Amino acid sequence: MITTTTLDNGVRIVTQNIGYMHTVTTGIWVANGTRNEAPEDNGVAHFIEHMLFKGTTRRNVHQITREIDSMGGILNAFTGHEYVCYYAKVLAKFLPRAADLLADIFLNSTFPLDEIERERKVILQEIKMRDDSPEEFIHDRFHQNFWRGQLLGMPVLGSEQTVTGLSRASILAHKNSRYRPQDVIIAAAGNVRHDDLVAVMAPLFSGLSSSWQPQIHTATPSITKELNLVEREMEQTLVCLGTRSLRYDHHDRYALFLLTTILGGGMSSRLFQEIREKKGLAYSVYSYIISHADTGALVVYAGTEKDHCREVIEIAQREMSRLVVEEVPQDELDAAREQLKGKTLMSLESSDSLMTRLAKNEIYLQKQQSIEEVIANYDAVTSNDLQRVALDLFRSDYLHLEVMGPVADLGLSSGMLVV
Repeated sequence: MITTTTLDNGVRIVTQNIGYMHTVTTGIWVANGTRNEAPEDNGVAHFIEHMLFKGTTRRNVHQITREIDSMGGILNAFTGHEYVCYYAKVLAKFLPRAADLLADIFLNSTFPLDEIERERKVILQEIKMRDDSPEEFIHDRFHQNFWRGQLLGMPVLGSEQTVTGLSRASILAHKNSRYRPQDVIIAAAGNVRHDDLVAVMAPLFSGLSSSWQPQIHTATPSITKELNLVEREMEQTLVCLGTRSLRYDHHDRYALFLLTTILGGGMSSRLFQEIREKKGLAYSVYSYIISHADTGALVVYAGTEKDHCREVIEIAQREMSRLVVEEVPQDELDAAREQLKGKTLMSLESSDSLMTRLAKNEIYLQKQQSIEEVIANYDAVTSNDLQRVALDLFRSDYLHLEVMGPVADLGLSSGMLVV
């Protein structure tokens, strides 16, 4: 059962009790991420995420790590373009201790200057590590270029210049303003009693306040085909081919999930079969969706040899075109439907996934959606729905291509981007 309590200041506490689980995962989410930063402070949300583990008024950094280890638990965090999450996964009997620890780092972190300088070096190394990882780099680059010139296009990690320029005062100012109570969601799933969590969290979070009001910056990808090349000495050539897609809460999202699954969502998908199984042109090939509150992208990724790069791109475009001009056969749709329903139901066996689902429903849907409703929405999608969504999204003018590797003499041009 899912239960929600909203405090007077707007903080939401939402839980899902799964009594047979041994664990409970609790996350404190802030619906405020990289796209709410000023360009000169790009990376500050991620910097704050790092700093909340570096000591509070009650615990120093070593006490924080020792305490979570003493519970045999996991304490971690992540930053996205539209949210930040701090979470702990522990055995159910340790929930009161884990909740107190999470609340302490969230509310009482002290941001010691020496820790800021130490963590700045760590984040600069994280940026270098991302840039040294070709697959991670090209996905990040795709996102930045697809929404270039917009706040949504800023990298989560920031840049070497912006991270170097962040002061303790600017970091604290950002946290104190952006961590608004109406943007805070405390989500817990697993063997958890709602009233017990509220009893711990409500007194601690009821005093949270902020007068900051966000400016609304609606993001839209440029409606023009684009090709960007990155010359790098590599054994493979990496390809990210994308098109505009739907916002997170769009009513056609279930058709979109199925469309993406058929295109490149598994070993039986069209791209996997054509590019890897039939032609042996790539080891890794798949499609995925980027969903934000007001926009999105559908992306095809492949890593291939330089000499096969053009052929891989042409196959990807041909498969997109097929989805526009041909109805998906019923047996293929049914197989993709069962694949997604199975993944959805299996995710319910993890308290981590359940907790994340609770929070994202609050952030993007402003309501909780039952699993029965999700399954019914998958069952309602028809082949005609898939073709209609494909016709809307797979257009030549929307195509965006990023290619990285030994690309100088490949002869690629935006003119080849045709669906």
